Amino acid sequence: MLNKYPLWKYLLILAVLAVGFIYSAPNLYPDDPAVQISGASTALQITQADLDKAGKALADAGIAVKAGSLGKNSGLIRLVKQDDQLPAKDIVRRALGDDYVVALNLAQTTPDWLRSLAASPMKLGLDLSGGVHFLLEVDMDKAVDARLKVYESEIKSALRKERLRYRSLPVQDRAIQLGFTDEADLDKARSLIAKDFRDFEVLQSGRNEMQVLRLSMTPAKLTEIREYSIKQNLTTVRNRVNELGVSEPLVQRQGANRIVVELPGVQDTAEAKRILGKTANLEFRLAAEPDALKSATESFEFRQPGRPPVALERGVIITGDQVTDASASYDENGRPQVNISLDGHGGDLMNRATRTNVGRSMAVVFIEQKPITRYAKQMVNGVEQEVAVPAFKEEKKIISLATIQSPLGNQFRITGLDAPGESSELALLLRAGGLAAPMYFAEERTIGPSLGADNIAKGIDASIWGMIFVSLFILLIYRFFGLIATVALALNMVLLVALMSVLGATLTLPGIAGIVLTMGMAVDANVLIFSRIREEIANGMSVQRAIHEGFNRAFTAILDANLTSLLVGGILYAMGTGPVKGFAVTMSLGILTSMFTAIMVTRAMVNLIFGGRDFKKLWI
Repeated sequence: MLNKYPLWKYLLILAVLAVGFIYSAPNLYPDDPAVQISGASTALQITQADLDKAGKALADAGIAVKAGSLGKNSGLIRLVKQDDQLPAKDIVRRALGDDYVVALNLAQTTPDWLRSLAASPMKLGLDLSGGVHFLLEVDMDKAVDARLKVYESEIKSALRKERLRYRSLPVQDRAIQLGFTDEADLDKARSLIAKDFRDFEVLQSGRNEMQVLRLSMTPAKLTEIREYSIKQNLTTVRNRVNELGVSEPLVQRQGANRIVVELPGVQDTAEAKRILGKTANLEFRLAAEPDALKSATESFEFRQPGRPPVALERGVIITGDQVTDASASYDENGRPQVNISLDGHGGDLMNRATRTNVGRSMAVVFIEQKPITRYAKQMVNGVEQEVAVPAFKEEKKIISLATIQSPLGNQFRITGLDAPGESSELALLLRAGGLAAPMYFAEERTIGPSLGADNIAKGIDASIWGMIFVSLFILLIYRFFGLIATVALALNMVLLVALMSVLGATLTLPGIAGIVLTMGMAVDANVLIFSRIREEIANGMSVQRAIHEGFNRAFTAILDANLTSLLVGGILYAMGTGPVKGFAVTMSLGILTSMFTAIMVTRAMVNLIFGGRDFKKLWI
């Protein structure tokens, strides 16, 4: 029978629509402005007493608190007004002290029954939620120079070990220069370098009765160093961003040497810059012998509270600059451990230090330029006020103390850790202990929360007015069929929001433009179908046959048009950046949902209303 779907197809359409309504529903519950409290290290757990102390400080300052809750390793205080976030953050940070990290956040208000179905609202981009945007540029030249110094030291050490006489010349144009007056030493040096240092191209030239070897790194090695530097810095920046406790931060690479950082909800640019730009490093030291002189030792505390200080030798084995990778795992007995990889030079130094000290303890010392906040009285607009003054203090603490079981090399493991959380934190600190290359802020900008809220309001208004005008047009032209298309358009918006929520796509201001564009594209498919039905009726075809042929013959044109648009969306996403990607995502997802609603859902409604009935005329 014409214009009839089988029962399973109707049920499938209803099921898809039901899922769409469920997973789009969380967007009806706006997030609460909040401040998040976490410890400066995983060893510091947030308790109810901490929340009560912060809540009392906010109450004394006249800031209304909606609720407070404890998470796994953090606490969350929900506020009534968004304008209270910044002052609330300063008040809580001052009340709790510098051992706590206090950050702005947005707390979900989605009902528990929706959360149990893994339903959550769409993520909002920087332009809608407000926040800060940084563009960090990695100094690749400094990365290459630093690695060249390491290689220069290794090469000269190898030559001295072989008792080859050479004259040290200054590095020129990123080439290590070595002078030789003895031909035999020159030949042996060339052979040694060709064997052990294959990442260098060697050129020989004469200079004042002396033969000079110029060692330049190969293009492949230069590329490897630059790639390592940007990847290591990217990991370091991500780990530092985690300290801010920001909801859905964006940290990604842009081009060959830049890193984009977007922190939605963060309005304190200075605080974000201090966290991202702070310096930290590591030192590996041997524990001091019981009879060691006090002048040759130094005492350090542990990061974990409750452990007594330990005396370490002043001599440093290696620093964190030689750590290339670290990961947490478990040993054969199921106890937590950290696997560490060093570069070549670091491996040699570690092997020399440990092969004669088996059975002694080795400590990993974390050195941090820790940001602190001091308060000083200053004149502000003629009134004396207490103003927060950022500062730094150097902190050196032991994060691990373990016994050397055997001589260590490029790869080894640290055992004797108390818990998986400690091993994970140690691996993170080792990976992010220092930057592989210096970075500077190439660009920064701030978007206020009020501007983000204004963008959302204007975007919603544009979407509503767009839908109203499109609906009026389609109703005026196609009458009752226009009403069907309007219902399908509304369902399309529900499915699009649900799909973006499920996939975790970020909604941006250009994304809202993509949603408005989707409305026109969705109705365009119905226009093609309805126009085709009109033509078939004008040609004398029966109502049922005209509806059937209108949907079938318009399908090819609709499919071709949407496939080409989908291809353009894919190209925009692959080649574009931030705002362009946001537009491409919503447009592409909108094409998929509009294909379903404009063809399947619209035809299902037409079949239910007109299928199997004897209509002599259509109001179309």
